[in-house]
Amino acid sequence: MKFYKYQGTGNDFIMLDNRSGEWNNLSTAAITKLCDRRFGIGADGLIKINAAENIDFEVDYYNSDGSKSFCGNGARCSVAFAHFLGIFNDSKTVFTAIDGIHEAEITEDIVKLKMSDVKTISKDGNDSVLNTGSPHYIKYVNDIADVNVFEDGKAIRYSENYNKEGINVNFVEEISDEQIFVRTYERGVEDETYSCGTGVTAAALTYLDKNSAQEIAVKTLGGDLKVYAEKNGESFENIWLEGPAKQVFSGEIKF
Repeated sequence: MKFYKYQGTGNDFIMLDNRSGEWNNLSTAAITKLCDRRFGIGADGLIKINAAENIDFEVDYYNSDGSKSFCGNGARCSVAFAHFLGIFNDSKTVFTAIDGIHEAEITEDIVKLKMSDVKTISKDGNDSVLNTGSPHYIKYVNDIADVNVFEDGKAIRYSENYNKEGINVNFVEEISDEQIFVRTYERGVEDETYSCGTGVTAAALTYLDKNSAQEIAVKTLGGDLKVYAEKNGESFENIWLEGPAKQVFSGEIKF
């Protein structure tokens, strides 16, 4: 298998050019093995770039346990990979993913991705729940460095309310009026990741909602992102996630 490795603020992915359909039948066991950091390539997820009709390409994303979802950083890395492959040659593209159609723009290593609209932000006690392509739980904290993201995130993810479908759990600290810090426990990876694009977007929307703003810088363990959005009633529209997406290496693997 010829593969490429990409990372977006430390969220890392195995990228496969599957436009010929060569890897259509890749099994869950194979995906899990390829993503294993000791016995495979190692990654938070695996992405197939598929051919698509009347659109540039399809992003077919799998978590490291083989489950499917939408991934914001994975989609941004997919845009960078598709541009590298020459699927589109200018700065703008349109592609499809599990949650629908997306637009994106690329300038060197920076990819700006248009996310799906968010209809509502629900409450769970003092915390928030919303879907930004994947479901997210948002909990604000005072000192994010002291949070045990693995234990506390896992407890919420496997709690009675969320155990069946699973949920990503984000801990958020307000650094200033212009920046928040987000740490995320990701379902499907079942651990803290260095960054989560849909989680960053979800956390940012709760901040923008609370502060009546339209953009916010977001710090993660793996780097810096920005989120832009417009509120329309209870909904958020014109949501964009912006940050770096870089090719790390390429190679071949027997499995």
